Amino acid sequence: MPLSMAKVGEPLEIKKVGGKAETRQFLEKLGFVVGGIVTVISEINGNIIVNIKDSRVAIGKDMANKIVV
Repeated sequence: MPLSMAKVGEPLEIKKVGGKAETRQFLEKLGFVVGGIVTVISEINGNIIVNIKDSRVAIGKDMANKIVV
Protein backbone atom coordinates (compact mmCIF):
# COMPACT_ATOMS: atom_id res chain seq x y z
CA MET A 1 0.00 0.00 0.00
CA PRO A 2 1.20 3.58 -0.50
CA LEU A 3 2.64 5.42 2.50
CA SER A 4 -0.23 7.93 2.27
CA MET A 5 -2.62 5.18 3.49
CA ALA A 6 -0.50 4.11 6.48
CA LYS A 7 -1.84 4.46 10.01
CA VAL A 8 -0.24 6.88 12.48
CA GLY A 9 2.32 5.27 14.80
CA GLU A 10 2.74 2.02 12.88
CA PRO A 11 6.35 1.21 11.85
CA LEU A 12 6.45 -0.06 8.27
CA GLU A 13 9.15 -1.35 5.94
CA ILE A 14 9.63 0.41 2.61
CA LYS A 15 9.10 -2.08 -0.24
CA LYS A 16 9.47 0.20 -3.27
CA VAL A 17 10.16 3.83 -4.15
CA GLY A 18 8.52 4.84 -7.43
CA GLY A 19 8.39 7.89 -9.64
CA LYS A 20 10.87 9.45 -12.04
CA ALA A 21 14.60 8.96 -11.48
CA GLU A 22 15.04 12.45 -10.01
CA THR A 23 12.10 11.90 -7.62
CA ARG A 24 13.51 8.56 -6.45
CA GLN A 25 16.94 10.13 -5.95
CA PHE A 26 15.44 12.99 -3.89
CA LEU A 27 13.51 10.55 -1.68
CA GLU A 28 16.60 8.35 -1.22
CA LYS A 29 18.58 11.37 0.00
CA LEU A 30 15.86 11.92 2.62
CA GLY A 31 16.30 8.30 3.75
CA PHE A 32 13.44 6.59 1.88
CA VAL A 33 15.31 3.48 0.72
CA VAL A 34 14.02 -0.06 0.17
CA GLY A 35 14.20 -1.98 3.44
CA GLY A 36 14.14 1.18 5.56
CA ILE A 37 11.67 1.56 8.42
CA VAL A 38 9.29 4.52 8.34
CA THR A 39 6.68 5.57 10.91
CA VAL A 40 3.90 8.09 10.23
CA ILE A 41 3.87 10.70 13.02
CA SER A 42 0.92 12.80 11.82
CA GLU A 43 -1.13 13.79 8.80
CA ILE A 44 -2.31 17.37 8.24
CA ASN A 45 -4.32 18.34 5.13
CA GLY A 46 -2.89 15.39 3.18
CA ASN A 47 0.72 16.25 4.07
CA ILE A 48 2.46 13.57 6.09
CA ILE A 49 5.12 13.89 8.78
CA VAL A 50 7.16 10.71 9.14
CA ASN A 51 9.99 9.48 11.31
CA ILE A 52 12.77 7.91 9.25
CA LYS A 53 16.36 7.23 10.32
CA ASP A 54 15.88 9.16 13.59
CA SER A 55 14.72 12.26 11.66
CA ARG A 56 11.33 13.83 11.08
CA VAL A 57 10.51 14.57 7.46
CA ALA A 58 7.41 16.21 5.99
CA ILE A 59 6.31 15.09 2.53
CA GLY A 60 3.28 15.85 0.40
CA LYS A 61 0.60 13.32 -0.46
CA ASP A 62 1.87 13.03 -4.05
CA MET A 63 5.32 12.01 -2.80
CA ALA A 64 3.82 9.66 -0.20
CA ASN A 65 1.86 7.91 -2.95
CA LYS A 66 5.15 7.00 -4.67
CA ILE A 67 6.45 5.16 -1.57
CA VAL A 68 5.11 1.61 -1.20
CA VAL A 69 5.21 0.02 2.26
